[in-house]
Amino acid sequence: MVLDDWIEALQTELGLDVDVDVRALLDVARVAAHAVDRPAAPLTTFLIGYAAARADAPDVGELCRRAATLAEAWRPGTG
Repeated sequence: MVLDDWIEALQTELGLDVDVDVRALLDVARVAAHAVDRPAAPLTTFLIGYAAARADAPDVGELCRRAATLAEAWRPGTG
């Protein structure tokens, strides 16, 4: 699959050795794009990655669930 090859190449380029939950990240990106605003998709996944990097024992799936829940309930001006 092209996407899997890209993820592997990008991890090598960036010096990363992590398991990527591609489905969870794509799902939360979709929710953020539709419920908030299209540019929210890449920014949401970036912030999830940043939060995971800062955590002692990151659970990316849980971070994705939390972000998706927030996005689904999002109304402009509720931040």
